[in-house]
Amino acid sequence: MTGDQALIQIVDATMAEAVRRSGAWLACRPGCFECCLGPFPITPLDAQRLRQGLADLSATDPPRAARVSERARQSVVRLSREFPGDPLAALLAVDEAAKDEPCPALDPASGTCDLYAARPITCRTFGPAVSCGEVLAACELCYQGATDEQIAACRVELDCTEMEQRLLAEAGLEGDTLVAFALAGGGA
Repeated sequence: MTGDQALIQIVDATMAEAVRRSGAWLACRPGCFECCLGPFPITPLDAQRLRQGLADLSATDPPRAARVSERARQSVVRLSREFPGDPLAALLAVDEAAKDEPCPALDPASGTCDLYAARPITCRTFGPAVSCGEVLAACELCYQGATDEQIAACRVELDCTEMEQRLLAEAGLEGDTLVAFALAGGGA
């Protein structure tokens, strides 16, 4: 098992526990894709995983892979037009930039991720009540009507930053990118 596979296994096991604890409080289901709008930084490990996922999809479902690739290319064009010069740097620096831009891996017809098995860490951890140190994050669509105590009972602790940073250093990888740039060949 590679280091990235071990990282993903840890994250996925922790998130499975978060889902178990949260039960009906979670709004996350196929067709709910609020978190798939707007670009966000991904690591070079995430980018590698996405590109491998796209290559795997190309082998099993070439038309679907071609649609993902085309959505990535179109996204890069739109983002480059909106943020001329260095769109990647601009988008990584501005939190609210392009907030309605759909992720290229999002199938607009089904509202599901075409590269779900290869999704970035951020995608894997968004939704349930997850804390990293003192910071507790959860999707605003989840836990509607829940008390602070009920949310706390669902909370899981996940701090994979050190492991991920070690893997990046060992591989000599640095510099975040965006899903569109990774899949269109324009980033890390």
